[in-house]
Formats: sequence, structure tokens, C-alpha cells
Amino acid sequence: MNAAELMIRCLENENVKYIYGVPGEENEDFLFALENSKITFVPVRHEQGGAFMANVWGRLTGNAGVCLSTLGPGATNLITGVADANLDKAPLIAITGQGSNERLHHESHQIIDVVDMMKSVTKWNATITNPKVIPEIVRKAFKLAQEEKPGATHIELPENIAGMELATEILSLPIYNVRRPSPDLKALSEAVMLIKSAKRPIIVAGNGAIRKRASRALTELSSTYNIPVACTFMGKGAISDKDNTCLGAVGLGFKDYIIEAFDQSDLVISVGYDIAEYDPIHWNREGDKTIIHIDFASAEVFTHYIPKVEIVADIAETIKALSQQLVGTQWDSWYTDIRDRIQDSIHGYTLADTSEIFNAPGVINAVRESLPDVGLVISDVGSHKMWIARNYQTYVPNSCLISNGLASMGISLPGGIAAAMIDSNRPVVSIMGDGGSLMNIQELETAKRLGLHFIIIILNDNNYGLIEWKQEMSEGKSFGTQLTNPDFVKLAQSFGIEAHMPSDIAELKVIIKNAISEKQLTVIEIPIETSVNNKLVNTLEEYFKDKDA
Repeated sequence: MNAAELMIRCLENENVKYIYGVPGEENEDFLFALENSKITFVPVRHEQGGAFMANVWGRLTGNAGVCLSTLGPGATNLITGVADANLDKAPLIAITGQGSNERLHHESHQIIDVVDMMKSVTKWNATITNPKVIPEIVRKAFKLAQEEKPGATHIELPENIAGMELATEILSLPIYNVRRPSPDLKALSEAVMLIKSAKRPIIVAGNGAIRKRASRALTELSSTYNIPVACTFMGKGAISDKDNTCLGAVGLGFKDYIIEAFDQSDLVISVGYDIAEYDPIHWNREGDKTIIHIDFASAEVFTHYIPKVEIVADIAETIKALSQQLVGTQWDSWYTDIRDRIQDSIHGYTLADTSEIFNAPGVINAVRESLPDVGLVISDVGSHKMWIARNYQTYVPNSCLISNGLASMGISLPGGIAAAMIDSNRPVVSIMGDGGSLMNIQELETAKRLGLHFIIIILNDNNYGLIEWKQEMSEGKSFGTQLTNPDFVKLAQSFGIEAHMPSDIAELKVIIKNAISEKQLTVIEIPIETSVNNKLVNTLEEYFKDKDA
């Protein structure tokens, strides 16, 4: 057995099913060690795509996804997906090859210090200098990547180490579950006092409420005591949008109806909220809100986020403990008119079946109507992300994935591949703009080669639409955002993939439903108009102007 074969044995011990990556000379021993492994190597068309696949695998399953690259340019291509996983709290293991450590001390072909490069985008990373430490390094990488708060770790395997033969057999390390701490009783008591004394409490549910399946406990707390819940973009689905206490998503960079609820509240109960995905200045502008912080880690130091009480413990257990101590307490439905306004706004963007003019919110409502409750939408980054976050009704946890920590364009097509590999029976729709689509469009070949079936919707405005939207809000004009594009239908067909450009909303719904029922990999290109973006801003500005007058 050589070092690479030992490493594969350790990865098998971690129950790794797939490794997404690009082969290279320096990871040759690792690849040949994979040849007879129960782990499947999935060759991808770009290392970033492979990292995004591992990222979404980790986010959906809770088990670290694994991606592979060679040294130098392979590793630099990998880094965006690794950084995205780290800021989005998705467990991921990046493995990179490296040249012989006998040539690392001087300038050499394709040599860069990958471990140093990865420091700022991982929880932990290391190079293997001795085959004997491989079981410890692999176990540590997985333990740190998967424990709260999860993220990315990195292992570098130099080519001369990978090929070293082991004189004696070395075993992988055993894996035991680590229990998360129970809530501190004093902190719990202080939180209960604050909640009972509040007249209008509100809950903001973030990414952490999704990760460890705290949804059931959160929903019970909210419905039992009539406390409204606002979900962040990455917390969508922590409570169902069908529930009367759900206010939808908070996260836009301008004032939306949901901010009224925060303005009127006198207590914010933060559950699994990651500051990296949404600046609290948007809902705590004066910095004077009373905040209870419930999370697996203590709160970040931040001017507009200074909790009066922090409960650092298992989220679901904490919520259950709070609920038990609130028996006999009840709040009125002070937020109902706000929720009605939000819902009316969302449904107001529904396009008639005969409509031949498409826009992002209209398409999103059509997708929602066409998907079952458990269907999965994966959003790319662009103006459509704002509409998906705001308007896409989400009914179960992990049924709407949005990258919002690093917010990386190009994630949704690779993410769709990972999702389809996790559950081939679950309808999956990857929605992207024309800008984000071409960042990883090459992975269409990977999806086709693997025989996967999911739906890829490309909203085409020939623009970096989100940047244009923000430029127009701040300067009243835009610059440097205009694009041209290929014929996406023909491009998909050149890969042997079913592709359509619907003529109206009714045809779009039929295409989606047929793709789901026939389990067909399908690309749908939809030219969209974008005037709806600024109309939303203007509508909200007028509403708040009249309200404050």
C-alpha cells in the first residue's frame, strides 16, 4: 500500500461517495488509487464547477463534499468554490496535488504555496509531509469541516509523498459522534424573561436553522406563541411560507415591506443567523434593538448586532427549552397586515398564461406553481436571486438554495448536478442569469455524461442585471454591464440536451411539468425584460414615503 491508497481508505472510512475534480500529473497516484475504490471519481470540466458540486453536496446532506485538483492553476481554479462553501457554512474537503516537496524550496514549474493561499478561505488546511499522519489529517479535516459552524478544509498531497510505499499497514481512525452542548440554564432564564416582557417579538431565522434541522422546533415555537418569523435568504424554508406566522425572506439591500415588522418589534430573537449573509444594519439601523442570539457559536462583534443574551448551544434543543418555559404566554397578531402586504406583492407578479413577455418574478411564480412542495430550486447570483429570495414560496427546509455568504456567480448549474446525484427522484430546477450561466456552462457536458435529469432555466437579459440594477439605484444610470450571448437552445442541443424557448407562460409550465414527469435533462432559455426591477424599488419608496408622511 502506498500513501495515496491509504488516503483513499481513510476517505472510504468517512463514507465519501463521490469526488469531483480534474485529473492532473501530480495527483496521478491518488487517481489510480481511486480506480478500484468504492468511491466514484467524477471528472468535471472546470475545478470551480467541481468545488461547487462538493459545496452543494455538503449543504444538502450535511456530510462533507469532496473536490480534487492538481497543483498551481488547478488549485487556483478551485478556490472560489472552496471560499463559497466556507462563507456559506457548507462542509467541504478540498484535496490538491502538489509537486515533490524536494522542489518546493525554490521557484519551480507550476509551484505556488497552496496551503498559504487556502488559509483565508478554510477552517483548517495542511500539507502531508509523512504518510503516517494521513489518518489523522483526513479525520481532522472531516471533523472540522462538519462540526458547527461547518465550512471548508483543505489537504495537500505532494506527488512524492503520494507514491511512498508503507512498510507496515496503517489503519484509518474510528469515527464517533460528538454531542453539541445543551443551553446554559442562566442564559435560558434571561432569554425567557426578555421574551415574556416583549410586546412584539420577532424571530430572524438564518442558515443555522436549516443546517441541523431545527425547522420543526422553530415552527412549533412560532405557531404556538404567535411569534412571526423572517427567514434570511439562506434560511428560507426554516418555516413554511404557508404558515401564517411566516413573513417570508429578509435580505434585500433596500427597504422592503418586511422591514416594517423589524421596525415595529421590540425584541429580535436571532436563530442561526450568519452576519456574513446579511448585514444587520438593514434591520437594526439605529443599533438599539434588544437581541437574543441563539446559535452554535457566539456572536460576532458588530456595532449593529450586540445581543443582550447569547445562548451558545444546540439550536433545536434551545428552541424546545424556550418553548417549554413560555407556556401560558401569547402574543396578538400584530404583524398580520404586514404579512398580507408581502403576500399580495408576491402574488401580484404572477403572469397570465397567455403572457408572451417574461420577467424574473413572473417566471419564478410559474416555477413555484409547477413544482411540488419538496421540489428544489437552486439560485445562481444576479438580479433573479433577489426575486427568488423575495418571492419564491418555500415550504420545506433545503428546498431553495441561495449562495449568500460569498455569493458566487456560476454555482447553480454545478449545484444542480450535485442535487440530482443526491436524489434522482426529487425535481430540481437550477435558475441562473445569462451572466452566471456562462461561468460554468461547460458542466452541461458533465450532467449529460452522468445521465442526470434536472431543469436549467437561463433568464437572458444580455446584461449583468444585478449590477445594472444597483448602479441605477445609486447613480440613475449604468455602465459596463451590457453583454451578448450565444443561442442557449442551440448550445444545449449541441451537447445532446433537450432545450426550449417557450413562447408564453403556459408553454413554460408545460415544459417544466413534462421535464419532471419524463425525467429529462432540460435547458430552458427565457428572454426577460427588467423594468420590473426599478418598478419594485419605486413602489416601495412611494409606500414608505406615504407611510412616513
